[in-house]
This record gives sequence, structure tokens and C-alpha cells, in this order.
Amino acid sequence: MEIIKYTEEWKDSWDKFVLQSNNGTMFHLQKFFDYHEPGKFSFNHLMFLEKNEIVAVLPGAIVGNKFESPVGASYGSIVTKDIKFNTALYLVESLINYSRKNGIKELELTAPPVVYEDKPNQNLDFAMLWCGFKYSLHYISSAIKLEPGKDIIERFSPTIRRNVRKSLKDKEIRVEINQKYDEFYPILVKNKARHNVKPTHNYRDLIRLNELLPENLKLFMVYYKNIPIAGSLMFFVNKTCALCFYNMLLYEYQDLKPIQRIMYEVVKYSTENGYSYVDIGVSQDTSAENPMTPSPGLIEFKEKFDAKTVMRNTLHLIL
Repeated sequence: MEIIKYTEEWKDSWDKFVLQSNNGTMFHLQKFFDYHEPGKFSFNHLMFLEKNEIVAVLPGAIVGNKFESPVGASYGSIVTKDIKFNTALYLVESLINYSRKNGIKELELTAPPVVYEDKPNQNLDFAMLWCGFKYSLHYISSAIKLEPGKDIIERFSPTIRRNVRKSLKDKEIRVEINQKYDEFYPILVKNKARHNVKPTHNYRDLIRLNELLPENLKLFMVYYKNIPIAGSLMFFVNKTCALCFYNMLLYEYQDLKPIQRIMYEVVKYSTENGYSYVDIGVSQDTSAENPMTPSPGLIEFKEKFDAKTVMRNTLHLIL
């Protein structure tokens, strides 16, 4: 096996491999990285080859003398097919040997939660731990398991069920999937400002992502008397999992419970379109000094939609 740096002529092969992989997501696609302004990041993506065929890919960058993955994305780490343990061990050992030869002193890899995998397979995680990696960070995320042919509403808490059904009966409330980012983004910015933060993406970023990956982005909007009052931007990251990346709410209409309605619509759509999970995002207290600090209120709110905790783990190795 050899490890080589990614170059542009491999773009189609890279993306084809990710789409056919067991654990790859839209965040691993070269098409996704194209949304960044040229020069914003100095990427150092790696490919694992056998007989000039890709057997694994690792997006990321070298920062100082540390290889980080992801860089410029939500998730990274090694992308593979549904591999056996010996292959996983060989991949990790090859990465460590490559790093030593190329002056890399640290590796820091954050993979998607296991629910993003087509066939749950933790061979790679165990191989990394066996080879000396340690967990350096855990985030709580909340995922809803979908059941084909079943209406999710029966699994919601009684209060959520009542509010959703009331919303469904209100003829002045409607939900549609559209591309009206000009309506969505200003309210999102105001919502984030309440917590002294800014969205990860600027308006141009979202437009660019929508152009590059139109099948992966779906914007759900709630309207009351034709006024946009809430929205959810969904990233359908692979064939297994949908990720609720942004929610926004016009707070003067919060008594209509539009977020609860949009959660119902998102989960219903994802179920009908064959997804296995909806990830409704991490629940950390962003104001806390320790980045792992949980937000109990946010976690409890998500549990009302029958969401269960899945962890987003970062593995770290000092060579």
C-alpha cells in the first residue's frame, strides 16, 4: 500500500469512492471543498492506494506539524468501504509510517458518528486505539432512528404531538422546501447573535454549496400568512443520515411552535426518502470554557422528539 497526496486529476475517482464508501459523507467530497474561496485553506488530502486503486481517502491539512481532519468541514477521518479488521489495522499502520517519514508529529481525526455508516463497523476506531490513538474530545449529538412506513409523531412527547397536530390543522401555516436563502439567512444571523456567535457559513457559502451539491441541501421553511417564521437547513450527508445543520426562528411567532412543526416535517421527509437517521446536531454549552460541557436543556428538548445520544469523537496521536 502507498499513501500519496491528492491532486486534481484524482477528483472524480476520489468523489466516486466516497459515494460508494461505508462511512463517507458530503463533507469528504472534493466537490464539497470547492465551496471554499481559493487559498482559504492549504489542504493536504491523502489517498491510500493498492495497485493504483483507491482503498481509502483522508481529507485534511497539515497545521504546523500536526495533520488535522477535518479542516474546512464538519467531519473527516479515514473513509473506507466496509472493511475487515486486518485491513483497518493495515491502513492505520500505513498512516503512522507515512506520518513519521514526512515529519508529521501529531494526528487528530474526527469521524462522523457511527449512525452515519451504511453498515456500522468500528474496526477502524479499534485499530486506531490499538495503535496508540487516544480520545481527546467528545461531543454529544442527538439522532432520531427512523422506521420505514411509520409516522414518527407517535414517538414524540405528548406536548410535542399536540403542538404538531395543532399546527397541521392551522390553514394559515404551511411548510415548503425551497431555495429562499434570502429569507432564511438574515433570521439565522439574528438568532446566532443572541448567543454572541455567527453562522459557520456566510450567505455566499450557502449559495455556493447549494450550487455544488443541490441534492444534498434541502431548505425547509415555515410560513404563517406568507411570512417566513422558521426554517431548517438540512444536509443529506449520505444515503444513511440527514443532518439538521441550521435552525432559525422568528421569535415573535414562537407561540406557534414552528420549530416543532418543522422537525416533524424534516423527519417525515427523511423517513419517506429512505434515510435511517436524522441527526439534529450537537448540544454543547458554547459559552463554557470546557468545549465538552453539555447543554442539558437542549438535550432534553431533543429527547422529546425521541432523539438518542450519539457521540462525535476525536482521536489523537502524538508520534
